[in-house]
Amino acid sequence: MISGIHSALSGLTAIQKKIESNANNVANVNTDGYKKTRVTLHEQEPQGIQAVVQKIETPGPMVYEQTPAGETLVEKSNVELSEELPNMMLSRRFFQANLKTVQVEDEMLGSLLDIKS
Repeated sequence: MISGIHSALSGLTAIQKKIESNANNVANVNTDGYKKTRVTLHEQEPQGIQAVVQKIETPGPMVYEQTPAGETLVEKSNVELSEELPNMMLSRRFFQANLKTVQVEDEMLGSLLDIKS
């Protein structure tokens, strides 16, 4: 049972990193030249999940802007809100599922201790 709790806790930690990455991307959606990050989840041995953060180097849209030096071509952020918001909603559900796993494991362990005593 303890291994189930550890697996769910590693999942919670990994999903938290995913949510932090999404939030950082959304916060920088209007920052010129910002490159978004993506978190991929990998299986850990013997159990659990590991979050790996990668910077996505695809260029953002190029836009002409007025600057003190005149009109200049500026690269915008490569963050797409249409990708980030669904990812955040999925991450929320994944977090809730892992949290529920921890709660069920806790209840099972409590019941086992009640039976044993």
